[in-house]
Amino acid sequence: MTCNDTTCELPPPSSEMELETNTAEIVIKGTPIRVPATRIQGRTVILNGRTIRIASIHDEDWDAEPVSDPSSITRALRKGALKADIFTFSQKLPATKPQFDYPFEWENLAVVSITTFKEWWENRLPQESRKNVRRSGRRGVVVRSVSFGDELVRGIKPIYDETPFRQGRRFWHYGKDLQTLKQQHGTYLDRADFIGAFFQEELIGFIKLVQVGNACSIMQIVSRNSHYDKRPANALLAKAVEICEQRRVSWLIYGQYIYGKSDDAPLTEFKRRNGFEQVLLPRYYVPLTAWGHVCVKTKLHLGLRRLLPKKVDAGLLKLRSKLYGLRQPGSPAAPVERAEANRDS
Repeated sequence: MTCNDTTCELPPPSSEMELETNTAEIVIKGTPIRVPATRIQGRTVILNGRTIRIASIHDEDWDAEPVSDPSSITRALRKGALKADIFTFSQKLPATKPQFDYPFEWENLAVVSITTFKEWWENRLPQESRKNVRRSGRRGVVVRSVSFGDELVRGIKPIYDETPFRQGRRFWHYGKDLQTLKQQHGTYLDRADFIGAFFQEELIGFIKLVQVGNACSIMQIVSRNSHYDKRPANALLAKAVEICEQRRVSWLIYGQYIYGKSDDAPLTEFKRRNGFEQVLLPRYYVPLTAWGHVCVKTKLHLGLRRLLPKKVDAGLLKLRSKLYGLRQPGSPAAPVERAEANRDS
């Protein structure tokens, strides 16, 4: 699901909608909410938005099957299912060339093509990144696969509660109770790997890795700011590539490569230094109503932030980071990214 740059609004409830649809749970900015949903072609299609009502595949990022027959979905939606203005869906790797005659925008992903761990280590990583992984081990960090359960959740909570702000924005998991964390992290366990970074038996960072068809995608990666000098994030990514080789998948995906208009953000640079490259996939926006046609034609569905000049957008992001930094001084933040199914913005 694609949200606007600022918010994802819910449509107003109505008795007609309640009669025609069920609901599904999604997570927006760390908060679970329920939205209207219906079943079409064996898939759950959800509705989001108030002014522009956008239908999408529920948990599309974590669904291995591509949309192969979008016309049947759009027909069902035009007949009234969900009362949507636009239907959006994206192609899956390795299909990087447009396959359908619908309006689309290029969607960028951060991807490592997996052959062998050795090839990634020797040919993809700059020397400094290899040094960081080695430095992590020399400074006492042990990285290993861990089982999901109460012990892991108890280790995750202090990492989340270390600071209410990360990467210049409010951190959505800060202060959540153990039961909530266990529920929110206990998804896709049949195809998920949890990797922990430990220092003196204390969990100081972790990755949740989910296999999606012939790829593994990072759903969560976060580490303690206070142990940044030990480079646990670098060590965790190295272990993730190793697991991808063991699972014989072709790609490791780490969310988007570029967010907004900032192609030199610290997170993008961190991905670049760990062997990730930008891969573009078409995301389609199929208008279903007259209002939907207007929105797609004028690109209103992409949000108003895109209209800001790059320098203004970058300046506002820096200002936000400074304001949060004043409220929460401390050590440099380790790279962290949400890779939620809902493309939190």
